[in-house]
Amino acid sequence: MKKSVDIQFVSDIMCPWCVVGLGNLNNALETLKDSVEADITFQPFELNPEMPPEGQDFSEHITEKYGITKAQSDENRAMIQQRGNEIDFDFNFTPESRMRNSFDAHRLLHWAQLEGKQAELKAALFKAHFTHNQDVSDYSTLANLAASVNLDPAAAKGILDNGHFTEEVRKQEKLWQQHGISSVPTVIINNKYAISGGQPAEVFKNAIEEILEKEAQSEQNA
Repeated sequence: MKKSVDIQFVSDIMCPWCVVGLGNLNNALETLKDSVEADITFQPFELNPEMPPEGQDFSEHITEKYGITKAQSDENRAMIQQRGNEIDFDFNFTPESRMRNSFDAHRLLHWAQLEGKQAELKAALFKAHFTHNQDVSDYSTLANLAASVNLDPAAAKGILDNGHFTEEVRKQEKLWQQHGISSVPTVIINNKYAISGGQPAEVFKNAIEEILEKEAQSEQNA
């Protein structure tokens, strides 16, 4: 019988390492599919909650925020692109690439969870932002992305226009911050165990197996 695993994936769609982490987590779960059944929920985290509507040039943002040189930023991009290639994801960094405010995307992801389409919308948002350089803070873009995963675009636009799920997303963000999460991705397994960073698939696989073994032993000793 398969063992059930609850996974809370705390992340931001502005975070390239979240793309890498999710890709490797999915690959790990694929290797464990005969023995593990995972339920993944995507939890909101904003790397840049004060990001203005017009966004900021990606390279400029990285050099300012982390105090690194443009050469170091370019080197980091190349490394991220290589990690993306390993999970068949195209990081298409261009001079026009911008960081965006992601709060409204998180509101839409909250709704998508209720509609059973959260994983699909998350993937679409990552690809829109990092591969196609779309403005994922734009309501029309977000509505079109919702439609691309078979969600009602009119309903999506209504949610965005009317501020729906603002309180719910703020509450979730605060909850994870109170739990000590200050960087993403952070993967919470069975509400007990945390794995931080865009880890390789083997790390996720081994961690899940160890957690399940530990919990099985605890049940036997209870």
